Amino acid sequence: MSEATETATGDAVEKKSRPAWVEYLVTIVVALLILGLVNTFVGRLYQIPSESMEPTLVGCDGCTGDRIAVDKVSYRFDDPQAGDVVVFVAPEGWEEGWTPGRSDNPVIRLGQNVLSAVGLLAPDEYTLVKRVIATEGQTVQCLEGDSGVMVDGQRIDESYILDPPAYQVDPSTGSEACGGQYFGPVTVPDDSLWVMGDNRTNSKDSRYHQDAADGGFVPVDDVVGQARFKVWPLSRIGGID
Repeated sequence: MSEATETATGDAVEKKSRPAWVEYLVTIVVALLILGLVNTFVGRLYQIPSESMEPTLVGCDGCTGDRIAVDKVSYRFDDPQAGDVVVFVAPEGWEEGWTPGRSDNPVIRLGQNVLSAVGLLAPDEYTLVKRVIATEGQTVQCLEGDSGVMVDGQRIDESYILDPPAYQVDPSTGSEACGGQYFGPVTVPDDSLWVMGDNRTNSKDSRYHQDAADGGFVPVDDVVGQARFKVWPLSRIGGID
């Protein structure tokens, strides 16, 4: 038997003798790597935890919150626009009531971080979902006598907000038209956004954080991506206006 024949026969025996679990392990590792790359650079799923974006997005304690697909690609080529529903990392000072979700045990924490990297566990960061109302250079307000939220002197389209409102508004400090207390006028700084929830009277958004160091504005760099689709539950699957 020639040397070439012996080598070929040896390779065949080696391939045949490879345990099945090795094949399974390689397949799982490759799948997790691909999933991790998709979650990092393309998009990932988030669950809506609160009622602040109703009726557009559903979320509440004890109910099945919407799971949304967030597009991470679009904002690499363009900035968020007014009307976009965006997911963003909460600026410093917005974390009231939030606690980190990682274990103090280093081994468990490592496992949690791995699961998060491949999208099987939520990131350990306080992310919020709101609608962009105004972008850099625009002036936003809602004062006594305004018929609604005004951007650069024009009332914006608010056909998407929760109506009737979830809570009554104190007429001495705000109005239903404003969805709560009066605010503004404020001009959005460069590379920043003014965001609000569609459930106007039940949303801790830019209005709520005006006294913070950032003035309630969200840096564009903190935006994770644009909410595109509701993917769960089946009864609410569809695009996000």
